[in-house]
Amino acid sequence: MKFDPPLQSGVLIQRYKRFLADVKLDSGEQVTLHCPNTGSMKNCAEPGWRVWYSDSGNDKRKYRHTWELVQTDSGALIGVNTGRANALVKEAIAAAAIPSLQGYQQMRAEVKY
Repeated sequence: MKFDPPLQSGVLIQRYKRFLADVKLDSGEQVTLHCPNTGSMKNCAEPGWRVWYSDSGNDKRKYRHTWELVQTDSGALIGVNTGRANALVKEAIAAAAIPSLQGYQQMRAEVKY
């Protein structure tokens, strides 16, 4: 997925209170990120894993940074921000990254039946 501006990264220290995560940046600075995932994240919030986050640029936000992805020790990327799921799939389909979903004339998200 393309992020504008590009994501920044750091190392996860801890996730707590479901919505917060402390991250140590490569500069040594520690920041608190907003975690938009309300699930337990039992298998995707290991201290020491690389975290990728976006910066809203809004100093008025209590937590201006948002946790987007986490990278496991094996290098797999896990999408943490559940609000990005539809856009991620749409981009993947448009880029023909999902062969079984190629050839459709239109695309609609979360259509009511």
